[in-house]
Amino acid sequence: MVTPNSLILATADQLARFAPFDSMEREHLIWLALRLRLDYYARGEVVLGPEAGPAEIFYIIKQGAIHGEQDVARAQDANDWLELHEGECFPLGALLSRRAVASTYRAGQDTFCFELAAADFRELLKRSEAFHDFCTRRLANLLEQSKQVIQAEYAKSSSEQQSMSSTLASLIRGDPVTCAPETPLRQVLGTMHRLAIGSMVAVDAHGKPLGIFTLHDLLHRVVLAGISLDVPFHAVMSPDPETLPPHALAHDAALTMARRGFRHILVAENGRLQGLISEKDLFSLQRVGLRQISGAIRGADHLDKLKHSANDIRQLAHNMLAQGVATEQFTQIISTLNDLLTRRTIELELRDDPAAVLSFCWLALDAEGRMEQTLGSDQHNGIVFTAHEDEDAEAIRAVLLPFAKRVNLALAQYGFPLSTTMASNAQWCLSLQEWKHTCAGWIARGDALDQAAIFFDLRPVAGADSLAMDLRAWQTTAISPRFLGQMAAHALRNAPPHGSVLDFFAGKGGTLDIECNGSALFVDAARVFSLAAGGGHTTLERLRASCQALGVSTQDAQAWCDAFLFIQLLRLRLHREGHGVDPDKLNGLDKRILREAFRQARKLQARLAQVVRE
Repeated sequence: MVTPNSLILATADQLARFAPFDSMEREHLIWLALRLRLDYYARGEVVLGPEAGPAEIFYIIKQGAIHGEQDVARAQDANDWLELHEGECFPLGALLSRRAVASTYRAGQDTFCFELAAADFRELLKRSEAFHDFCTRRLANLLEQSKQVIQAEYAKSSSEQQSMSSTLASLIRGDPVTCAPETPLRQVLGTMHRLAIGSMVAVDAHGKPLGIFTLHDLLHRVVLAGISLDVPFHAVMSPDPETLPPHALAHDAALTMARRGFRHILVAENGRLQGLISEKDLFSLQRVGLRQISGAIRGADHLDKLKHSANDIRQLAHNMLAQGVATEQFTQIISTLNDLLTRRTIELELRDDPAAVLSFCWLALDAEGRMEQTLGSDQHNGIVFTAHEDEDAEAIRAVLLPFAKRVNLALAQYGFPLSTTMASNAQWCLSLQEWKHTCAGWIARGDALDQAAIFFDLRPVAGADSLAMDLRAWQTTAISPRFLGQMAAHALRNAPPHGSVLDFFAGKGGTLDIECNGSALFVDAARVFSLAAGGGHTTLERLRASCQALGVSTQDAQAWCDAFLFIQLLRLRLHREGHGVDPDKLNGLDKRILREAFRQARKLQARLAQVVRE
């Protein structure tokens, strides 16, 4: 290898400030620097265009800016308008697929670019795993870097915790302590005391778990019940315990603990006990435990206690961001706890209330309905109730609305702002037949598309789930192709911002509405995909389902998911400041990913327009 001179070393050092070069081994970085040549492009000069044929040069911007301009006639190719700055590179897609670019790249100002021949680009892909990973998973790679930065920020004020993406097998701390179901309770308690363990599992001769007993059970089932310590273990154990397989994630165990109120989860494979995971294993250093929060919510006998639980949920969210919990898992866990909070509030408000005897279902709508609720999200909920032919829907509604108002006000006290789309609004408190009639009107007239979009993202939270299931099943048969086209056209009216993130002035004070101009782009398109081809209730599920149903490549669908996840992550970080993002306050990495996320949003919308045409 040629000995690098000071200029080559300086070039390597400059590249190392940016992704993916900051992750490459030094020898690969110097190998690259030795093969680069520097070229200058005056403002307005075309650097690369479709007419040049298959891409032959890999460009890295040393100084200046490059604009990507798309020919309107090529909109369906979905290589979208973008602006690139120092440290960014192009055209990866064209080089990887050995084709011409679909956009025209023009110098937005006097610009210097490092240039690498296509043959050397492909050789570097073979030599450097970090470079290959970045080029083939560009957005995912940048997203992972951003997540690491965020994790470091939150870790300064939070305890270090086990990753929620870990498998349960990796969390098992040793062989489980077991006994036969006929073992005397006195002997079991002696073993638990001697080994300083808080639980015991009964298994059969083949190792199949039959029941579990914990120290928490001791007070209620033995001491207070006056049970003799000589009874067999099976007389006091909790039979048929729920199990998860070893390959299940800590996230799955956490959700099960929250939903069922468990402190422990048994890990079993092929019916044989492999280990036991406790809440402490999942959140060993965390001040606020998932099971602790869910248990406090279930046991709350007053709304003030639920308000404390809402604060605990926020603390838990802070801790999960510190441990690097994936955004998708984060929103599911938070939504699950918010469901519990809402359900218990409803139970308390129904005490001695005439609404308690009615058949109704409390609906989660919009982001809540998709289980994508972030901290401090506005309330979006409704009620569907049963009204037989001989019953007056108005009279039933008159009973439900005061109850719904108390629930909405309580949720507002917990930190979920009031909105117009709430169960206490008569427009969103309807009988099953009224809901169908209202929705049929939206479909027939093609109006109220914003309201219709909210309505098509619903799920049951409390009450008669069958009413919500009936409503959802009816939705799938009521959609007409005409209305679907109107929904798509409505979604396409909200386009991603143009220009450099530094130049966004979309709202008051030069801020960008990251919900309206960001996540909504993906949510609305994914909803139309789901209505057209079925599949999934969350935005990510819908985008992934589009692969097979709509002929979208797995790579494209994953890039859309990654872009949506970053915007959701950005919303989570900035939830205290509302939906507005000041681009000047974002770090360089976040600005870069946000530009890429908007590029993916344009590709998604181009595919949506194509679906409508087909």
